[in-house]
Amino acid sequence: VQLQASGGGSVQAGGSLKLSCKASGMIWSVFTASRLGWYRQAPGKQREFVAELTTSGTINYQTSVKGRFTISKDNSRKTVYLTMNSLEPEDTAVYYCNIEDGSRHYWGQGTVVTVSS
Repeated sequence: VQLQASGGGSVQAGGSLKLSCKASGMIWSVFTASRLGWYRQAPGKQREFVAELTTSGTINYQTSVKGRFTISKDNSRKTVYLTMNSLEPEDTAVYYCNIEDGSRHYWGQGTVVTVSS
């Protein structure tokens, strides 16, 4: 299984980006039953949780991104998305997608988001 993340870039504060993460080599039924998440790591900081879509369909966000970020998925494409609006300089980080399939955790390679003021 490989997770291919894309969509990062450089934007000004207030701008938007949509990140994508495609799961290659994962069986469709496994993807649809997995927990999907996004994390980020800012320079000099630890990796932190951003958003998740649980196996029961519950969606959770880090407090600082609520109302600005939206996690979604397309089962037919085995892809999870993170739509980011009203970006702030504090959102600058490497963003990683994560898929949890029971006891297995898969990570994407990261995509860089830079927000300038």
